[in-house]
Amino acid sequence: MEYVARMVLWLFVINLGIAFGAGLYETRIVVRQWLSGSPESGYRWNAELARQSNTGLRFWVYVTTVPLTLLTLGSLVAAWWAAVEVRNWWLGAAAAALVDRIMTFAYFIPTMLALVQNDAIPQSEAVARATQWVSLGYVRHAATLIAWLAALKALSKHG
Repeated sequence: MEYVARMVLWLFVINLGIAFGAGLYETRIVVRQWLSGSPESGYRWNAELARQSNTGLRFWVYVTTVPLTLLTLGSLVAAWWAAVEVRNWWLGAAAAALVDRIMTFAYFIPTMLALVQNDAIPQSEAVARATQWVSLGYVRHAATLIAWLAALKALSKHG
């Protein structure tokens, strides 16, 4: 059982690192294509570009939606078999990742689906929703970073 727990922790650390880096990349590079603008003209939401990118189905489903969710749940179970000094860091990491997962399923996925599937949303409302989505994304990035750092600490203590 310890081998399985160690493997879950390793995969959890690797996946969190990928998710954190990819999340920052998407925020800094990809989202700027969907939500563009300038101080003079204001922001503009481009649902068509977001649909064409389709990062949810082309990337995120394979990196976080399924694997990180399963690894988070697996970590909540597997951590209980670890030594106390590992368990506390690992459970902290899993709790932070769980916050990310709950935010993702409760807010981020439904909001993005509404933005790309409903062309009837007025531009001003779409921009407001998209800018809020981006702003709250920083909270999600922070949760992922905390989870990743705590999981790395757990891994370093695992021996």
